[in-house]
Amino acid sequence: MRKNIKITAAAAATAAIAIGLSACGTSSDPASKSETGANADTSKALVVAASPTPHADILNFVKKNLADKEGLKLEVKEFTDYVLPNTATQNGQVDANFFQHKPYLDDFNAKQKTTIVPVVDVHLEPLGLYSSKVKDLKDIKAGQTIAVPNDTTNGGRALQLLAENGLITLKDGVGTSAKLSDITDKKGLEFKELEAATVPRALNDVDAAVINGNYAIEAKLQPGKDSIALEKAEGNPYANFLAVKDGNEKDPRVEKLAKLLNSDEVKKFIEDTYQGSIVPAFGAPAKS
Repeated sequence: MRKNIKITAAAAATAAIAIGLSACGTSSDPASKSETGANADTSKALVVAASPTPHADILNFVKKNLADKEGLKLEVKEFTDYVLPNTATQNGQVDANFFQHKPYLDDFNAKQKTTIVPVVDVHLEPLGLYSSKVKDLKDIKAGQTIAVPNDTTNGGRALQLLAENGLITLKDGVGTSAKLSDITDKKGLEFKELEAATVPRALNDVDAAVINGNYAIEAKLQPGKDSIALEKAEGNPYANFLAVKDGNEKDPRVEKLAKLLNSDEVKKFIEDTYQGSIVPAFGAPAKS
């Protein structure tokens, strides 16, 4: 059994309240007293917030197989949403997080006035279109419903995937910030916007769904095999990375973890474990 601390949906509301209160703290708060950046106490565990799959799995591989050799104490906290990992990092409740890509972080920082920054790219999770009712893109017809993530970046990314595969037409130049209102030709399709984590559970209730790679794997889907359309890896801006609050990049513990996350051992673990459903976002393919 894992020893990670799992924050479930039921606990998320309580955590959110705590985080909101801590944002108003003063210099007497414990978090504000702790040393950060290059002056961080390296005897303490580095606490990293992560989505369960594959982020926490990768971190746990590092914790079990690599961290001790580097003198790194690592604690992994699992979160099941896309908001709390960043707010907890901003407020010092965790030291770092590993769950997101740059377009999402840029949007989050702008809207929440946070100062989270990337440290090192680790992997790419191709976004895919899945269906339990049709086997091929050509079988998707007018009148059918497609579920898409409701957050700004993943929603736009989903619409781009649909447009690239001829299911819709978008306004010129909208890119990955596309919204449903930017669709110029729905080709008779209906759309249902849902929180990214809940989309897999709606798969049987819609005709098709665009699902993030990590949530697809959690739902026992194999993106490379089960999707009817999948993002291309080449030139993809959606690499997932280790991130910290601005100013903490030089924390020696963060530097050690960044090095380990870009190691040959982690590359091989990703390739062997996910078989192309998740791909390393650094270096050449690992040797077998």
